[in-house]
Amino acid sequence: MSAPPTRGRWVAIITGAISILIAVAYLVLITVLDSRGPLLPPPPEAMGLSISADPAAAVAAVRASADAAGVPPLG
Repeated sequence: MSAPPTRGRWVAIITGAISILIAVAYLVLITVLDSRGPLLPPPPEAMGLSISADPAAAVAAVRASADAAGVPPLG
């Protein structure tokens, strides 16, 4: 018979090693990202909103944004 194909064997070993390295890198990345704590929503200022103690100001801001979107006024 002929000698066993060594090139195919080396290709299998190298691709297996690359696969294991990718898996280990993925686990390290997930561990680092998970250790940073829970995700928090962005502050209202990041979305162009402002916090006001006056409830009427909040209603006026909502109506102003609705007008800008092409919605007819409420009254």
